[in-house]
Amino acid sequence: MIYKQRDKGGLALLPFIIFIVIYLGAGIYFQHMGVEMAFYQFPSVTAMFLAVIAAFCMGDENLTFKFGIFARGAGNENVMTMLMIYILAGAFSAVAAAMGGRDSVVNLGISLIPVQFLTVGMFIISAFMGTATGTSMGTVASIVPIAAGVAVKSGISEPLMVAACVGGAMFGDNLSMISDTTIAATRTQGCELKDKFRVNFRIALPAALITIVIFLFTGRPDSVPDIQNLNYNLLAVIPYVTVFGLALLGANVFLVLTSGIFLAGFIGIASSEMTIISFAQNIWEGFTSMNEAFFLALFCGGISELISYYGGIDWLINKFNHMIRGSRSAQLCIAALVSIVDCATANNTVAIIITGGVAKNIADEYHVDSRISASLLDIFSCVFQGIIPYGAQLLTASALASQNGATLSSIEIIPHMWYCWLLGLFGLLSIFIPFARLKKTETPSGKQQEA
Repeated sequence: MIYKQRDKGGLALLPFIIFIVIYLGAGIYFQHMGVEMAFYQFPSVTAMFLAVIAAFCMGDENLTFKFGIFARGAGNENVMTMLMIYILAGAFSAVAAAMGGRDSVVNLGISLIPVQFLTVGMFIISAFMGTATGTSMGTVASIVPIAAGVAVKSGISEPLMVAACVGGAMFGDNLSMISDTTIAATRTQGCELKDKFRVNFRIALPAALITIVIFLFTGRPDSVPDIQNLNYNLLAVIPYVTVFGLALLGANVFLVLTSGIFLAGFIGIASSEMTIISFAQNIWEGFTSMNEAFFLALFCGGISELISYYGGIDWLINKFNHMIRGSRSAQLCIAALVSIVDCATANNTVAIIITGGVAKNIADEYHVDSRISASLLDIFSCVFQGIIPYGAQLLTASALASQNGATLSSIEIIPHMWYCWLLGLFGLLSIFIPFARLKKTETPSGKQQEA
């Protein structure tokens, strides 16, 4: 079916505005009422569903016609690919954790850390854990309780130690091939995971190295903590290393994740950590754990198509044209857009999904390589997700630290989030000094492409 685009201008953006107002308004209300995790009380998917209803109220076309447009957006190749990667990534994380892989990675890392390098070690362990599992929240939940207890016993600054864990987790979340933010950024911009990783790594690495140097000087313990012998199984670490290695080699992401799921399942069954039935149940639990990201991507794809049909995207691009003078200002605009939406939604995946379509249009209009735009989306959403005091990462970290003897508020952690501050700095520098660009490559059509 051929659709003739309508022109409703800025009014076409009303569904997304409704989503942000409801989600942000609910968060502010619950924050004022003193409710814990205030910005996560009103489900983001419910807020997006209300935005879907608003989108269907635009225009005078019949509902069947509108649903055809919505379905075209929700069912396009990029959205469907994103959805499949989401559920496979969820299944891998669930199975690998159930067979003891997550605990083994943490315990192995802590067992190998020299006492004088505890803070640096926690940052590196969190970074590896976040990269291997693709989840900053899972990393924070696994490592912060241990890190907080170590900080109390050793005399290391408690906010600094917790910030090292959260910073490492954000490093991994930003770079991981199976992170929902990476998946959303690459699919909305139409680039390969490995290519985005290469660009992103050149920006994240100097930020991480400087963070390590800072922790070396500021994170030394006053006393030697008593760390009990921690059990780990080297076999349980293999699935994480395998997935990470295959992804870096450029293997197909579906093959990588499926291989990881069954390798983790085989090791778990062989070591009697799970049965065939529990293996199947863990796969299903992993699928369902990605419900939020799954439905957000589905709804957002449909809404974006309706907004585009009614001229909202073109209107937004025209407004940006007054501020954008070239590739650099276009990149700054993409970075600012995703940063603002992340601050409004307190969810970096949501921010990327919402702004991905607009960012792609800006990138195409001003010849910004898709690998650069994908990296900017992921980098700046992670930067602000790591430093907003009402984000899930800092709220969870402060709560877990307080439960383990280090009474902290999320605001106390923010000044020590060196990695996020430095990542933002190097992200901005990469726009003006293109040190993250890759060499020009030849596409199948014969055109040259540069990252």
